Order: sequence, then structure tokens, then C-alpha cells
Amino acid sequence: MRLQLSEISKSYGGAVVTSALANIDLEVAEGEFLAVVGPSGCGKSTLLQIAAGLLPPTSGRVALEGKALQEPPAGLVYLFQQYSKSLFPWRTVEDNVAFAVEHQRGRAGARAHGRRFLGMVGLAEFAGRYPWQLSGGMQQRVAIARALAAEPRVLLMDEPFSSVDALTRMELQALVLDLWEKQRFTAVLVTHDVDEAVFLADRVAVLSARPSTVVKSLPTGLARPRDKITTREDPKFLALRHELLDMLLKKP
Repeated sequence: MRLQLSEISKSYGGAVVTSALANIDLEVAEGEFLAVVGPSGCGKSTLLQIAAGLLPPTSGRVALEGKALQEPPAGLVYLFQQYSKSLFPWRTVEDNVAFAVEHQRGRAGARAHGRRFLGMVGLAEFAGRYPWQLSGGMQQRVAIARALAAEPRVLLMDEPFSSVDALTRMELQALVLDLWEKQRFTAVLVTHDVDEAVFLADRVAVLSARPSTVVKSLPTGLARPRDKITTREDPKFLALRHELLDMLLKKP
């Protein structure tokens, strides 16, 4: 599913008007994996929420397959950063994942459907546990399984790995890539981590400081499938990482 953001601006009123986003144009092709990076506080999450239909832009247009987006549509799933707050502590792991499709399949059908995705993320044996009984990385796997159980055509991810340790983060990155290669949904990732952006994406869009614009959009040019170690040693990876860090760290 093709996602288009055209001349997106966002301002917040009050005694002083604050501009967060200024005339952002961004298009994500069907099946593409796009990463968005930028300085802290530049409005990356705001842009993602607008793309999801969760937040209206002050001006501009969001479209899926050319059709204007007015509210969160069927087929679009948003994966939040704070997995511990997005899971229901009173539901088992199995029932958390099933929740994504209960309204379509009923309780029993949703559970059967969800078990497939728990298997994909390596948590089949923990189906009867509760989120609070799992590690942070395992909880995030549950959140990923639930997102994918909804069978998204577009998956929007707001720094989904930022709350876990470095090794778990690498494992989750590889997991999402593996699932994306199997499902081929359109993916947009917001992240502060340049290495993560380059490792995962087909293309990296760089935002400026507020009011944010798209400074540059760079294809990664890295072969797939990606490897957790050797891809990060690829000269193309290192060159792009250097270029992005140089852009982000440069003083205005």
C-alpha cells in the first residue's frame, strides 16, 4: 500500500504559535521500508501520528493508494514505543495477540490465528503467561506479534526497540526484517538510532530541526537479506552511517 504525505505542516497554538513540521513531502512505495531520522524534538513522532491518521495536520494531505486519509484506516497498524503500556496486563500473552483480530474472528478463532504469530516471534511456549511475567524484550515480541496478527498492509513503528538492551535490540531488528521479508507490508520506522535506520531500511529520510522539513532522502543500497554482523561491516553501511551522522551532528 502506497503512503503519501503532501505538504504536511503542523503548528500548535496558544499565546505563541509553535511550528513543528513545515511543508513535508514524503512518499513510501508499496512494500518499501523507510526509516525517518532527525534531531531530538524535531517532530518525527508527530509526523508518524499524522501519517497514521491519529493526529490531524494543520495543513497538507495524507493519502493511502491516492485516497485521502481522514482517520486510522483498516490495514494500517501503529507499533508504539512503550510496549509495557500497550499490552493489557490482565490478558495472557495469547489473548493480547488475539485482541488484534477478535472483532473479526471471535475469541477462539483469534486465539488460533494469534498462535501462528507467537510462533513466528519465538514465544509459543509462553502463550499462557502474562506480560508482567516476561522480560522487556519478550514483551516487545508480544507487541510485534500482535501488530503482525492484524496482517497490516502498512506498519508504522515509533522507536519500537528503544527501551531494550543493545543485544535484544539487534535480535528484534533482525526479527522485524525477517517478518517484513515474509509479509512484504509497507514499513515506516521512526528512530534516533542511525545504525538501526541504515540496517533496516531501503531508504532513510532525514528531517531538519524544528520546524522540520525533509533535508535529504537517501537509499541505503545494501543487499538483502541483511545480516546482524556482516551488514554492519559493509563499506556501504559505514559510508552511509558516516554521511547521516555528519548531517545530524552538524550545527545549524
